[in-house]
Amino acid sequence: MAGIDGLINLVVFYATLALAVWAFIDAIIRPAAAFVAAGKLTKPGWMAITGIATLVLLWQGPLSFLGLPAVIAAVVYLVDVRPAVRGLPRGNSSW
Repeated sequence: MAGIDGLINLVVFYATLALAVWAFIDAIIRPAAAFVAAGKLTKPGWMAITGIATLVLLWQGPLSFLGLPAVIAAVVYLVDVRPAVRGLPRGNSSW
């Protein structure tokens, strides 16, 4: 029985870690002007939030006191900020 619990904890750990890393990398590749244009927190702010969330998940895991807010921060970025920033055009194109 302990083997199944350990396996579930391992899957939850790697899934949440992948989620936070995805949010951090996505915040890095988006242009800074898109965050301001979408009315969201600045790019350095989201990079700091998602980067700290990734480090917390690496250090403590998702089932700790700081792990749950770290997972929530990554989910908020991916569900709210990413679609708003992704929908804006890149660069100064006339099209």
